[in-house]
Amino acid sequence: MDSNDIFIGLMSGTSLDGVDAALVDFSSGLPQCIATAYLPYPDDLKADILALSVPGDNEIARLAHLSQRLAREYAQTVRTVLSGSGCPAQRVRAIGCHGQTLRHEPAQGYTLQANHPSLLAELTGLTVIADFRSRDLAAGGQGAPLVPAFHEAIFRTPDRHRIILNIGGIANLTNLSPGHPTGGFDCGPGNMLLDAWITHCLGRGYDEAGQWGATGQVLPDLLTRLSRHIFFNTPPPKSCGREQFNLAWLQSLLCGSEAPEDVQATLLALTVFGIGHAIDQECNSRPPDELFVCGGGVHNHTLMEALAHRLPTTHVTTTDTLGLPADWVEAVAFAWLARQTLRGQSGNLPAVTGARGPRVLGTISLANSGIHRQA
Repeated sequence: MDSNDIFIGLMSGTSLDGVDAALVDFSSGLPQCIATAYLPYPDDLKADILALSVPGDNEIARLAHLSQRLAREYAQTVRTVLSGSGCPAQRVRAIGCHGQTLRHEPAQGYTLQANHPSLLAELTGLTVIADFRSRDLAAGGQGAPLVPAFHEAIFRTPDRHRIILNIGGIANLTNLSPGHPTGGFDCGPGNMLLDAWITHCLGRGYDEAGQWGATGQVLPDLLTRLSRHIFFNTPPPKSCGREQFNLAWLQSLLCGSEAPEDVQATLLALTVFGIGHAIDQECNSRPPDELFVCGGGVHNHTLMEALAHRLPTTHVTTTDTLGLPADWVEAVAFAWLARQTLRGQSGNLPAVTGARGPRVLGTISLANSGIHRQA
């Protein structure tokens, strides 16, 4: 292993389930996962994050406390991924840390990820690269999605039309079509509404394997109302979050007589609708040859089956078949983005985000000994 090309990527997404960490070696050119780790969020931490996703009292102090706590959670995840990996911390060039998105309003010129990279650098003794979205946003972009640049570098092939689909809280895709520039954008809700509804109805954090949703029936009228959301027909570049798709919005469209499991089945159908509609409208006017899925949605078997049914001529599988496990793609992507930053190379795709041009992303919090190291 080349000690100058080992990075840690940390990702905590809109699903709010916890922190993913990937220890990645780039010395061969392609990312090789040395070790991975996952640290679930405690219920009270998840509640604090959700509370700050909407306006409330004493937000500045609450955000400050949350950012400190997240830094400690991130540091624990770093210690866990290094433990037993055979890689000493001194060989890690930097941590790429996305932070926890609280608000995402690119139309208003801002995005906010709770994070404390300086504290994380102090706790780990490692250089930390964070705040990846802000520079793209400052250049007129959406600030998201950022992973299509990584997908392009790792997964593009000259002879197959591939789509890389991440299903986290939000679903987003990267269109890798031979002879066409890479495209990418958010499709709409992924697991977010599914998780919110089962939590509201049954007190569970998620619908394991999609079993509860599989007991319900899709409600066509409700699906029609949900699919009329303006986001679905907004052309790229576009990104979304809880501002657009949340429990209150869902409840405003319910009649009140729906069986809860039927609502769950309909929300799953909405996720599939958003993905299928995006592919039909924006992915070169024909079904892709291959659809590789990553993110937590791969564990919802009902959802995966519905996607395969929606795209009958497309080979639907997971990124595991490409050598990168589906649960760790985004964490690896942020290790790659951190590497891009230290190399002085762009991490965004202007055609994806709408930025005025390529930009080097992220801010750097040097390790304690960083002032003595060669950049």
